[in-house]
Amino acid sequence: MNLKQLSELLQLSQTTISRALNGYPEVGERTRRRVVEAAQKHGYKPNSNARKLATGRAGAIGYVLPVGRNVDLDPHFVEFLSGLGEHALSRDVDLSLTPAVLERESEAYRRIAASRSVDGVYLSSMRNDEQRIALVRNLGIPFLAHGRALRPAEGYAFLDIDNEGAFYNAARLLLQLGHKRLAFINGDTDFTFAVHRLNGVLRAIKEHGLPATALVQHSAAMNEENGYKLAMALFRGADPETRPTGVLSSSMFSTLGIVRAFNQLKLRMPDDVSIICHDDVFPFLKPESFTVPLTTTRSSIRAAGARVCERLVNIISGAETGCVQEIWPVELIVRASTGPAPAERKPARRGSPEAAE
Repeated sequence: MNLKQLSELLQLSQTTISRALNGYPEVGERTRRRVVEAAQKHGYKPNSNARKLATGRAGAIGYVLPVGRNVDLDPHFVEFLSGLGEHALSRDVDLSLTPAVLERESEAYRRIAASRSVDGVYLSSMRNDEQRIALVRNLGIPFLAHGRALRPAEGYAFLDIDNEGAFYNAARLLLQLGHKRLAFINGDTDFTFAVHRLNGVLRAIKEHGLPATALVQHSAAMNEENGYKLAMALFRGADPETRPTGVLSSSMFSTLGIVRAFNQLKLRMPDDVSIICHDDVFPFLKPESFTVPLTTTRSSIRAAGARVCERLVNIISGAETGCVQEIWPVELIVRASTGPAPAERKPARRGSPEAAE
C-alpha cells in the first residue's frame, strides 16, 4: 500500500499521515495511533524521498564518527549504538554515520547541514572545552549531547550519568573499609566524564580527612593493555606498607588488565587489594563472571543509547523543547572484590580455625 492509498483508506491527508508517522506533536495521539495501526496492518512503509518531500525531513539522525590512527572505538560505542538503533527502528528513523578525522570534524558538520541528510545529530565524548556545541547551533542543526562539557556547562540539552556521584560513592566505600591509600586508573582527562570521576574521588578523600596525596591517579585510554601496564607500574616491586590497598577503575576493560596484573603478582582480592570498577552492563563481560566477582558502579550504556535516540527524535519533532538536562543516578553494586584494608583485618587468634589455615 502506498501513501495515497493509505490516505484514501483513512480519509486523512497525506501530510497528516506523514506527520503522524514521524511524531509531530500537532497530530493527536488518537489519530497517530490509528495511522500507525493501519500502516502496520496494510504493510505501508514510507518512501524516504516522498517522506522528505511531504515533511521536509530526512527521517534520519546523524553522528560524526571519529576515525584515524589514534582513535580507538571501544565496545562502549557498540553497546551504545545497539540501544540507539533499537529505538530508531521503533520510530522508523534511520541512522547516518559520517566518518571524519578530528582535524576535519567541523567540515563534516558543515556537509551535514548543507546536504540536509539528517534531521539532527547527537554529540558524544564531550570534551572539557567543547567546540561542537557552538558549531552545530550556528549551523542550525538540532542536537542532543551525550555527556556534558565543562565549558559551556549550561544552555544545551544533554543526557549524562552522575559520574562524580558514582566515584564519590565508590571511593567513600573504600575509605569506610579502612583504605587510606587509593589508586585511580582513570580515563583520559581531556574528556569531562574522567574529570567528573576524579572530582568525586577527591571529594570523598577530602571529606574523610585525608590529604590529596592519599590518591595516586593515572589517566589513559580505557583498554586492557593500559590497565595492565598501569597496575604493574603501581604494584610490581612496591612496598606492601606504602602501596595502594584500594583501586578504582574507570572501565571494565581497564579492569581486565588490572586483574591480569594482580594474578601475575600473586595479589589476592580483597585480601591484598580491593577494587571497584565502572560497569556498563555489558552482556559479554559480566562482573559476576570474574574469579572474584567485582564490585562495580552500574549504569547501562545501551539504555542511554535508546534514551538519546528517543529524546533527539522528540527534539526534532518539537515534542521536547528547551534545554532539558537529564542526569542519571548510578548504582553501586557491592561484591566480593572489596573488603577491609589489610591493616584493618583482625589477626586470627592462636588456635582458631583461621590460624590453622
